[in-house]
Amino acid sequence: MPLALLALAVGAFGIGTTEFVMMGLLPDVADDLHISIPTAGHLVSAYAIGVVIGAPLLAAVTARMPRRKVLIGLMVLFVAGNALSAFAPDYHWLVAARFLSGLPHGAFFGVGAVVATGMVASERKARAVSLMFLGLTVANIAGVPVATLMGQHLGWRSTFLGVSAIGLAAIVSLALLLPRDHAHTRAPAAGLRGELAALRSLPVWLALGTTVAGFGALFSAYSYITPMLTDSAGYADSSVTLLLALFGVGATVGNLLGGRLADRSMRGTLFGGLVSLAAVLALFPVLMGTAWSAALAVVLLGTAAFVTSSPLLLMVMEKASSAPSLASSANQAAFNLANAGGAWIGGLALTAGFGVTSPALAGAVLAVLGLGVAGVAYAVDLRRVTVQVHTGRVVATHVPRPAETAAHR
Repeated sequence: MPLALLALAVGAFGIGTTEFVMMGLLPDVADDLHISIPTAGHLVSAYAIGVVIGAPLLAAVTARMPRRKVLIGLMVLFVAGNALSAFAPDYHWLVAARFLSGLPHGAFFGVGAVVATGMVASERKARAVSLMFLGLTVANIAGVPVATLMGQHLGWRSTFLGVSAIGLAAIVSLALLLPRDHAHTRAPAAGLRGELAALRSLPVWLALGTTVAGFGALFSAYSYITPMLTDSAGYADSSVTLLLALFGVGATVGNLLGGRLADRSMRGTLFGGLVSLAAVLALFPVLMGTAWSAALAVVLLGTAAFVTSSPLLLMVMEKASSAPSLASSANQAAFNLANAGGAWIGGLALTAGFGVTSPALAGAVLAVLGLGVAGVAYAVDLRRVTVQVHTGRVVATHVPRPAETAAHR
């Protein structure tokens, strides 16, 4: 694997840290800015809105620019947003700074995935993507807990200064390790028109729909994991940070495992991951009954969910093979829509009085829905292949690999 993947992983580590650290800093920010915790919660939403808007917008605006320059520029914008967060004089400035910090998130992963897969052989594409996302999952193990402790002891502003320093390290790494003359770091040939044309494909939208449903299942449960651990499993509030680090361990294992398995069978890995996720979420009411099984549930949740991350992104990129940057960036927007939508659906289950573990059961339903959408996408692929055989036409489509076909017999 090329060293350039390390530079992408450093950027992903910074992005993952700033995305999730705000959850742990909400009480400190609320006290310092004299606002309520629910009002401070809008800072989480501001970042997510920035991701959803920025992912397709920045990918489209930079469609004709060299991808190496795009990645460095996106990380410069990331550093600026976090530095402004550190020096924000009041709540409204902080909301704007968090929105700015979220803008480069999706485009960085989208363009980075295109660069990562372009620098390796076809049989290693999923592993290349998983190594880039390794920075995001490791952020949940080390970056978020350390940044949270820093904010609690040195003030929340120090956290965003620290994240800015990570961003600067990523800029240096990208400048030193990304090749200038590689085909996948130069300006793409498709341009904006070609990128937009890729989004008119039904298989692309089916792949994006699978992302929304699949990761909506994760966030339906994960958004309310703290009350499950304290009210159902009996953990003290002080233990939650360590348990969330266990989720990061599971996510890291699932990410690396999914990358290896997806290189053998992309759809087999995707279907298996969604089935595993539905099963884990369905068992949550039982697993949350004791302390040890609750800790196991947290690890299994991270593993099952992130097994699907690499195959989902690769599926979107394959469906938009002529212009993958915008489509893969849109996949990141879909991920954050899943974040917001899953949390909302889980909240509805709680509000309806179905119990503290009911968001996990709602997530199991979403995982089954994602499995259904993925099945429809597979059926569409098979139909298109059949049409090609009967008409003799050659069109751009994904023909299942031999390993994939065997996996579904």
